[in-house]
Amino acid sequence: MSSIFTKIINGDIPCYKIAEDADFFAFLDINPNAEGHTLCVPKKEVDRIMDLDEATYMGLMAFSRKVGRAIEKAVDCKRVGLTVIGLEVPHVHVHLIPLHGMENATFQHKVSLSPEQFVEVAGKIRAEIK
Repeated sequence: MSSIFTKIINGDIPCYKIAEDADFFAFLDINPNAEGHTLCVPKKEVDRIMDLDEATYMGLMAFSRKVGRAIEKAVDCKRVGLTVIGLEVPHVHVHLIPLHGMENATFQHKVSLSPEQFVEVAGKIRAEIK
């Protein structure tokens, strides 16, 4: 059975898309730790990051760096944190989280955004991707 992320990649579930290439996909987290919290995933459905082949692992990190740099330019924050936990969805995903303080990295404090705010922040990040 396909993961929720595969369904998002395939267009079966809507998302606020940030970036896509042949192998990777980035979209806003709908339950974000901070405005601009983005998930980067390989299109290939693999459960654990250490099970990725080296080329996919390195490609995911390069793709995430590109998206993270765009977030830094588009969203007011001290820096963008990167974490890979992977317990919630059995599909490798990198969290890129705009950080104002450690509370943004704990996954215990969430922010609420309206659909209009999601659209606005996604547009700002997309505009910064080079």
